[in-house]
Amino acid sequence: MALKIRLARGGAKKRPFYRIVVAQSTSPRDGAFIERIGSYNPMVDHGHPDRLRIDAERAQHWISVGAVPTDRVARFLSTVGLVDAPAQPEQTKKSQPRAKAQERLKEQAALAEKAAAEKAAAEAAAAEAAAAAAATPAEEAPAEEAPAAEAPAEDAPAETEKQGA
Repeated sequence: MALKIRLARGGAKKRPFYRIVVAQSTSPRDGAFIERIGSYNPMVDHGHPDRLRIDAERAQHWISVGAVPTDRVARFLSTVGLVDAPAQPEQTKKSQPRAKAQERLKEQAALAEKAAAEKAAAEAAAAEAAAAAAATPAEEAPAEEAPAAEAPAEDAPAETEKQGA
């Protein structure tokens, strides 16, 4: 006789309410059970104390006797600290793209990497050219900048005279 700790659905249509029960693994979901050890109401807010109620002492007893919790109930029991939380897979196989779509994604990723490498090489070449150009006319640049800096200063007093008249 294999025992399971699982959910038994109750409540109205579109208003679920679950009992956490210990039952034989062969009995129907909402059928006969051995003992009710808690309840779960998904319609209540997460922080509300009525959302999840578990008799931890009875749950520990049934686990020690050999009852195996389902994945969902194991997650509930892990919040109480009775069992370790079951591992949840990152992505199921059904939700992954098909083989041809995966090949297309790999090709697109390879093209994107190639384009990024070419862009980086072009930027590096442009930076080298700019560095070489900046090194050669370094002596001429300050002489050209000096008259340009004086020119706006001469225009400024003329503008103030026009505003006052």
